[in-house]
Amino acid sequence: MGGVLGEVTLPGTRRSVGVARGFVRELAAGFEDLDDLVTVVSEMVANAVTHTASGRRDGHVRVVLAEAAGRYRLEVADDGADGALPRVREEAGAETGRGLRIVAVLAERWGFRRDGTRTVVWAEFPVRSGEAPAPAGEGRGRGPVSGPG
Repeated sequence: MGGVLGEVTLPGTRRSVGVARGFVRELAAGFEDLDDLVTVVSEMVANAVTHTASGRRDGHVRVVLAEAAGRYRLEVADDGADGALPRVREEAGAETGRGLRIVAVLAERWGFRRDGTRTVVWAEFPVRSGEAPAPAGEGRGRGPVSGPG
């Protein structure tokens, strides 16, 4: 068992943050740490829309949730940030700039990779026994879909 449970491409707007939360909530229903997973996708999509070309006119964000080797892997691909790379900011008491700090605390592991001009930020969460997601085609899992836009 394993593989992509679902993927969606969304417009690079703030509204897509909520759509991404609902998308992940549906795919991972029953996961003990679902709230953490949903919070992480929210932060990752918000960062993509705010800090990369995804937030520009005609920008997009791609969200993928996969399961393999006892882990959920969440990936958010953005349209690139002119060479800037994701980083955890030093805590300065500001009301913004905490997104990747939240990701780092909630996920077991996280990181990023370049994909051409795009950046893919990923986070992993362990799946405990008895929490295995339904295989694609049995309810929650589904193939690629297009989001609102």
